[in-house]
Amino acid sequence: MNVSNNVQKLRMNRDLTQEALADKVGVSRQTIISIEKGNYTPSVLLALKIARIFKVPVEDVFYL
Repeated sequence: MNVSNNVQKLRMNRDLTQEALADKVGVSRQTIISIEKGNYTPSVLLALKIARIFKVPVEDVFYL
C-alpha cells in the first residue's frame, strides 16, 4: 500500500521553496523532493512536523 501526499501543492500554495520547507522541518531538500515524488514515506514525527507547518491535520497532507 502506498502513501500519497499533498506536500507539493500545500508548499506551493504557501510560496515555500523545497529548501525552506526542509529547513523548517529539519531535513534535506532531497528528502522533501523524495516525499513530493512519492519515493519516500516520512516517519510519523516528520509527517506531523510537515502538517504543523501547513497548519492542517496530517490526514490532509498524507493519505492512503
